[in-house]
Amino acid sequence: MSVMIEELDFRPTPIGELVLRRRRSVQLKGVDIYEVKLGDYFLMSSLFHEAEDQLSKLGLGMLERDGLDVVVGGLGLGYTAVSALEDDRVDSLVVVEYLEGVIEWHQKGLVPMGRVLTADPRCRLVHADFFEASRDVSKSFDPENPEHKHDAVLLDIDHTPTNVLHQTNTRFYTEEGLGELARHLKPGGVFGLWADGFPEDSFTALLEKVFHTAEAHTIEFDNPFTGTNSEGAVYLARVRP
Repeated sequence: MSVMIEELDFRPTPIGELVLRRRRSVQLKGVDIYEVKLGDYFLMSSLFHEAEDQLSKLGLGMLERDGLDVVVGGLGLGYTAVSALEDDRVDSLVVVEYLEGVIEWHQKGLVPMGRVLTADPRCRLVHADFFEASRDVSKSFDPENPEHKHDAVLLDIDHTPTNVLHQTNTRFYTEEGLGELARHLKPGGVFGLWADGFPEDSFTALLEKVFHTAEAHTIEFDNPFTGTNSEGAVYLARVRP
C-alpha cells in the first residue's frame, strides 16, 4: 500500500516547529494535497487557496496603471504571489518571508508553485521579517531598491488581525502600525490583507481611519470534505491619490 501522508520537511524555527507534508486524498481520487503546520497551528493547504488568489486579483484590480511594483508579505505555498504574477502589468514582485525553510521549499521544487515563482525573472524571494520591514519607513521592502515605494502591498501571514502567529505581530494591526505601512505606498497605492473567516467590521473601521478608502470582501469556496462552503476575508485599503 502506498503511503498516504508523506512528511517532506521538518525543522525547528524561532516561532515553532515547521512541517511540510503531502497527503494523497482517497476521497478526492488521489489528488496530492500539500499542507503546512507551524507548531500546533494548521497554516495552509493547497486544496484551499481561492481567498489567497483573490487577494492579488482584487488588490491589483484597484490599480489603473502599468509598471506595477508589488510586495507580497508571506510566501506560504505561493498562491498569492503566483496570482500577482498573472497580472501582466506587474514589473517587479518582492515576496518577503520570515521562515527560510519556506523559501527553500520553493527553490527546491518541493511545493507545486515553486518552479513558477523561481522561473519568473520578475519575482524575488527575500528572507526577512515583514513586520520589522514595515516599521522601518526609511527604506522600502526591497533591499535592492531601498528608495522605492510600492504600488501594492499584499499581506498573507496571520490567521486574522486578532489571531496572530506571534504576539509581536499585533502592533502592526494598530493605527500606528498600519500608518507606517501606508508610508511605503505610492500615491493611490493599495494595501490588501487576507484573513480566515468572515471580515471583522472593527478592522475595516480601523483601515478607514488610516487610509483614504477601505473595504472588505467575503470569499466563499467549496470544501469537498464537509460538502459545504468555507469563507475567507480580503481587506483592501487605498492611500490618497
